[in-house]
Amino acid sequence: MKNNQHGFTLIEMMIVLLVISVLLIITIPNITKHNSTINSKGCKAFVKMVEAQVQAFEMDKNKLPSSLEELQKEKYINQTTCPNGDKVEIGAKGEVNVIGETPSAAP
Repeated sequence: MKNNQHGFTLIEMMIVLLVISVLLIITIPNITKHNSTINSKGCKAFVKMVEAQVQAFEMDKNKLPSSLEELQKEKYINQTTCPNGDKVEIGAKGEVNVIGETPSAAP
């Protein structure tokens, strides 16, 4: 009777774990370093989307919305703050501004 078992040795498994660990050590700091940039760009995109919804509201209702809550009540937007938590407001002429911006880290 021939005993021919196939499998990974302990050394092979340890090498694979070492390679995975090195890849994680390289990628995780890069992701956390760019987190503030990602949040800032997300907020800019949110402001652009709110500006477009203000224009759509104005075309539909022939008036500017008085607040973000009005846009939310009328189902033009789902949230009233940026993804990073900054507050957004609508000015008297329909312009959208970010208030209480969190300072972004310099690259």
